[in-house]
Amino acid sequence: MSGAAPQKLRIVADENIPLAREAFGALGEVRLCPGRGLRAADLGDANVLMVRSITEVNAALLEGTGIQFVGTATIGEDHIDRAFLATRGIGFSSAPGCNANSVSEYITAALLELARRYRLDLGSLSLGVIGCGNVGKRVLAKARTLGMRCVVNDEPLAAETKEPLYRSLEETLACDIVTLHVPLERGGPYPTRHLMNDDTLARMRPGAILMNTSRGAVVATDALRVALDSGHLRAAVLDVWEKEPNIAWDLLERVAIGTPHIAGYSYDGKVNGTRQMFEAAAKYFGVAATWDPAWVPNTGVRAMNLAGGLDEAVAAGYDLLADDRAMRALLALPEPERGAGFDALRKQYPVRREFPCLTLEGVPDPGLVARLRGLGFGLN
Repeated sequence: MSGAAPQKLRIVADENIPLAREAFGALGEVRLCPGRGLRAADLGDANVLMVRSITEVNAALLEGTGIQFVGTATIGEDHIDRAFLATRGIGFSSAPGCNANSVSEYITAALLELARRYRLDLGSLSLGVIGCGNVGKRVLAKARTLGMRCVVNDEPLAAETKEPLYRSLEETLACDIVTLHVPLERGGPYPTRHLMNDDTLARMRPGAILMNTSRGAVVATDALRVALDSGHLRAAVLDVWEKEPNIAWDLLERVAIGTPHIAGYSYDGKVNGTRQMFEAAAKYFGVAATWDPAWVPNTGVRAMNLAGGLDEAVAAGYDLLADDRAMRALLALPEPERGAGFDALRKQYPVRREFPCLTLEGVPDPGLVARLRGLGFGLN
C-alpha cells in the first residue's frame, strides 16, 4: 500500500544515519534527532520517521502523531511494532542485507584474531553458523575461504526449502566455533530470545567458542557467564549485549573480544541502509527518487603494498582490536557513565570502509591471491 505525498514531506531522522540530510532532503524537510529516548513530542508535525535499532517504534511513540511512513536502517525489526503500523496504515521499510558484508568482515577479523591468540588452525576447525540469511550466507562464504568446515542451521529455511545444507541445532552446536546470525524473535514457531541458554551452551563442545553479532538477547547473559567461568567455553566474542547500553560490564571483562554493537557499522553498510530507506519512502509516496549515493566521498579508499599475509591484509582492512580497546576503556569510567560511553562509541564511530575499498599490491602467492579475492579485496 502506498500513500499520497503531502505537499511537502517533513522527515525526522536519527542523527546517526549517514547522509540523512543529503538523502532525505531530496524528499522534503529534514530534522535530525538523537535516536535513543525519542518521544512523540519530538516528532512534531513530521510525517516520515527514519530510525536505527535503538529507537522503539510503537504506539507509545506514534499514537496521535501524523507519521505516515517509518523506515529503519537495519536488518532487524524487533524494535518495530509492525502490527501497530499495520493497524494505522503506516508504511514501513527495513534495510535487509544493507550491512551484511560489514558483519561478515567483522567475523573474518575475529576468526583470525582467535586463531592468533589461541594458536588455532582455522583450516582444521569447524564453524557452526546459526542463521543463514543475508549475513549468514556471507559469513559462510568467507569461512569457507579461510578453509573452515561449516555446519549451517536455519530452522525456518530448512522447513521452507528442505535443502540438505541445513543441519540440526545439535550438529551445529558440536562445532569448534559457533556464530549467531538470527533475528530476535520473542515468540512464534522459531523463538530466538535466549536461544543460547544454560541447556544449549552446555551442549556446545567443551573448549568451544561462541560469537554473537545478531541481537544481545539471543544469548542469556547469566548462562554465558557461567559457561565462561566454568571453562566449558574457551572464549566468547560479543558485539551485541542484553540491555544495551547499560550492559553487564563484568561480562565484558570475561569475553575475548567485546565491541559496542558496531559489527555492521561500515560506512558502506550505513550508506546502503540510507539508500534503501530513501528508495522505499520515495516509492511509497510516489516521489521521484532523485538522490544518487554514487557521489559518496571516497574516504578510506586506498591501496596497500602487502608485505605479509592474510592476517596483515584483514587487519589493514578492519582493525577489530581498536574497537575492542575502545570498548574496554569504558571500564575505567564510573559505572553510571558507561552506558553513555557505549552510545558515544557508536555515535562517533570512525569511517570504516569494507575490504573491496582496499586494493592490495605485490601479492606473489597465487594461493593467497585466491583467498584475498574470496574475502572481497581488490588486487593489482
